[in-house]
Amino acid sequence: MNIVILGAGVVGYQIASQLISEGHNVAIIEKNSERARYIDAHLDCIVLNDEGNSFLTLKKAGIEKADCFLSVVDSDEVNMIACGIVESEFNVPIKIARVRNIDYSRAKIFEKSFLGIDFVVNPEVETARQIANSVALGAMSDVMLFEKSDVEIRNYQVNSKSFFKNKNLIEIRKTINPGGKFLITGIVRENNFIIPTGNTTILEDDIIYIIASRKTLTKLFIETGKKSVSIDKILIIGGGRIGFLVTKYLIRTGVKITIIDPNYETCRTLTEKYPDVLIINADISDETIFEEENLSAHDLIITTTDNQELNILNAAYGKNMGIGRAIAVVNHPNYMLISNKLGIDVTVSPRNSTVDAIIKYIRKGEIRSVHTLFGNSAEVIEFSIQDNSEIIGIPIKDIKIPPDSLILTVVRNKVNEIPDGNFVVLNGDRVITIVKRESIQALEKVFLN
Repeated sequence: MNIVILGAGVVGYQIASQLISEGHNVAIIEKNSERARYIDAHLDCIVLNDEGNSFLTLKKAGIEKADCFLSVVDSDEVNMIACGIVESEFNVPIKIARVRNIDYSRAKIFEKSFLGIDFVVNPEVETARQIANSVALGAMSDVMLFEKSDVEIRNYQVNSKSFFKNKNLIEIRKTINPGGKFLITGIVRENNFIIPTGNTTILEDDIIYIIASRKTLTKLFIETGKKSVSIDKILIIGGGRIGFLVTKYLIRTGVKITIIDPNYETCRTLTEKYPDVLIINADISDETIFEEENLSAHDLIITTTDNQELNILNAAYGKNMGIGRAIAVVNHPNYMLISNKLGIDVTVSPRNSTVDAIIKYIRKGEIRSVHTLFGNSAEVIEFSIQDNSEIIGIPIKDIKIPPDSLILTVVRNKVNEIPDGNFVVLNGDRVITIVKRESIQALEKVFLN
């Protein structure tokens, strides 16, 4: 595919990096000269240091031959207008805009392809949904969900007392029976992502990813020491866009919510919108606030400020003060590792949520979902098997998937099957795979027609 990206911030950079590694042709337009030089030095693509809403600049970037135009600058209005220019002047099949203003992104105009925009992605909405999903599952771990299936992937931090420590995958499967099949799909170890084999041994400080049905995962976590807790009272640190949306999703469930934010106007807006929520206008860094407001009585702390370091510190401190579960909004992959080691149960990345939504849309059709793992090191990809697929009727052991990839499970008639080598793929199956970055294009060639 030929793809033109307007904006080379963290989202634009990560999307470009992923698409380039998959063999796509990418051109980036970035008006900041320093950022443009950085991109030019680090990515193998065309980089134009110019304004993106210029007809001539778009032509220089190759928009006339583009299959997709993606606008992800900091301004919603620029993103929308840029898509409008592309729609009116060029024949580009897919136009995507990042729109952060909640009123814009939920407006009816986008249901009618306003300004030619085919897909609107809102980072805060994607992040808030992911947090709400984690809370619904007890905030025990990060979670990846798949449509029309109870299959999930959750992560697990291995500590010195963990059941998994110093056991290989074969031993683990023989030792524990949570009432259903499960599979350890990936391991994060010392800033590396590993797709394991049966002989791979789990070590202390590893973060492991496990796939199974929701019921099996819940039992597995309980049996290995990660017991569930009742979540009735939730403390949200930060009443900005993400905190606002998380409150909107969670208030419907009947839980009691407290929000702390240092900005008076933000607190006033929240009070008007959520009269049943306790709003505290205070600075969470004030060491007396936990005791004065009895914050440790909450069951879950969710930190959603724009400062990821502060989110980590507050979430870890909340758990240290006796709050049972903690969720932190974090973007940097290394910070996610630190968060897990500090006992934070769930980390949610606005960047990854946005990139996953965009990549899924770009690859739409036979790809049902995409989940980025550990800072773009690997992906979980869900393929829909169509009636003209070349792998229909073939046992999994005979499907020639590339190195550093693995077929995790097959969803058939809403039932999750963790297959053995003799399992035969049929029309209508959904095959969930995991693959390291460098092998994505080769894996797609196997599953896509």
